[in-house]
Amino acid sequence: MRALAEEGVSGAERLVREEEAKNRDLAARLARLRDRLRQQARRRVTRLLGDYDRRGAELDQVVRRSDEEVQRRIAELEDRLKAARSIDWSHLPTDLLGEVESALLLPDASWNRPPPAPSIWTRIRAAFARLAAWFRGLFGRKQKAPPPRTERTVTFAVAASGGRHLGASDLGTAIAQLSGTQRAELSQSVTRHIQQEERDLNREAEEKRRAAEAQRRQLEEERKEAQRRAEADTESRLRQGEARRVERELRERGFVAERDGELQVTYGLVERFARLLLEEESRQLPGDVRLSLRGGASTGVYEKARLLRAEEIAHIDLPSSLLAARQAGQRHIDESTSYVFREVTSERVHVVLAFDRSGSMSEGGKLEAAKKALLALYVAIRRRYPDATIDVFAFDNDVRVLDLVELWECKAGAFTNTSEALRAAHLLLRSSRATRRELYLITDGLPEAYTAEDGQVRAGQLDVAMERALERAREVATVSSLKSTMLLLKSDHPEYEVAARQIARTMGGDLLVTDPHRLGVELLVRWAHGTEVERRVGGPPAPAPAPRPAPGTKRRRRADRRMGG
Repeated sequence: MRALAEEGVSGAERLVREEEAKNRDLAARLARLRDRLRQQARRRVTRLLGDYDRRGAELDQVVRRSDEEVQRRIAELEDRLKAARSIDWSHLPTDLLGEVESALLLPDASWNRPPPAPSIWTRIRAAFARLAAWFRGLFGRKQKAPPPRTERTVTFAVAASGGRHLGASDLGTAIAQLSGTQRAELSQSVTRHIQQEERDLNREAEEKRRAAEAQRRQLEEERKEAQRRAEADTESRLRQGEARRVERELRERGFVAERDGELQVTYGLVERFARLLLEEESRQLPGDVRLSLRGGASTGVYEKARLLRAEEIAHIDLPSSLLAARQAGQRHIDESTSYVFREVTSERVHVVLAFDRSGSMSEGGKLEAAKKALLALYVAIRRRYPDATIDVFAFDNDVRVLDLVELWECKAGAFTNTSEALRAAHLLLRSSRATRRELYLITDGLPEAYTAEDGQVRAGQLDVAMERALERAREVATVSSLKSTMLLLKSDHPEYEVAARQIARTMGGDLLVTDPHRLGVELLVRWAHGTEVERRVGGPPAPAPAPRPAPGTKRRRRADRRMGG
């Protein structure tokens, strides 16, 4: 409870780690939890590595298929290369039509080169031949014209929108018109084209193999890195798993709840922690005070009567019950012979708990001591008076009413506005119908601020702040049946005690100067010795109860041993 309340969930986790070395059952539970978490981590690593292995197998399969396809295409090219080396131009294979067409369209082929320009002597001979022919025609000598010279011409390509190509009929015509030398040249061009295609295919296959090898290496590196990270993350996941388990158990038990995205302590936890604080503080109390805190003193008017309900057995009058059983001839007490103290009227209690949360309270653990003391006192009041009205508020520049969770989570604020705290206490208590009213005000210094008529908080004028505090103290003094106590935490400044004593005297209460570590004990002592009001039904007012014996008295008076709530 203490670790969780003071440090939050991280404190509970720290305590679990510390207690592991001492508690065998806890160590065994944690060992089982870690084994389960490690198995989950191993399964996760196995799935992760299996995914990488699957991707590697898929990559190997792609490479194998690519190699098989390359080998098949190379084999086809080898067959075409053999056919190109022994090609029969009268029966052209259909699978070589593409290569033959590409070779015929090569711009640097001999049949695609323009004829060479005629030399100078060729031009001179042609000029003389034309001159001779002119003279022969001039003098009427006509000779029989020589037969026309036929020259072999080849039309290899026609223009089309898609570029240069050969028609189906043009291809055979072009090959038939080639000379033997040109056909040999064409055969070599087809062979070179097929060889180049084979080299390109081998180069492409090699590039694919290198790319696949690089992918395989990268995949292997990623696999190793993923395995290393997963194994390194195992311990972190173990700690996170333990933390989640602690948080889950704390949630299930109602100790923490999520607020604004964060885990925070609940009212139930703070209440249990307050009971723990009360038990710790009670160990330092005198015996009679501890008895009073447990309900040993009177809290109202009780009558002795027969047992009616089973829950009344806690208030049994044992001597009267034993006497009734003996008179009835019974050896044991039963329902017919049981007498209990039944409450007829009860005391109404209203307690106001105010504490200073100014910036100076954060020094020396004063604020933490005040919060723990008030939590313990809150539980003590509730234990003795379940129906009591308890108002808790903190004050710095302003006053803020708190519940138990807000009380425990309260942080230090600004200046000390004592007058506003006394005003709030007066407003709460003046309209109360309780028969027992008490005010406890905890502070550590002088009034530093006050609330002006316009509602603004002014700070820095100590004399005005003190004057306003005294005015509010006089208002508190007008509340009837009020017991007020001002608790001043010790300081090195003597003027603080002078001012606090003046305020306490003005509101008709007491002043207690104490250390922070003694604050809880002093509060409980003041509460246990509070004045109790007792009256009887249908009769005159009862006399004031007898004073309690001093600590160390061996025997309490019989009248003080009546059973209370």
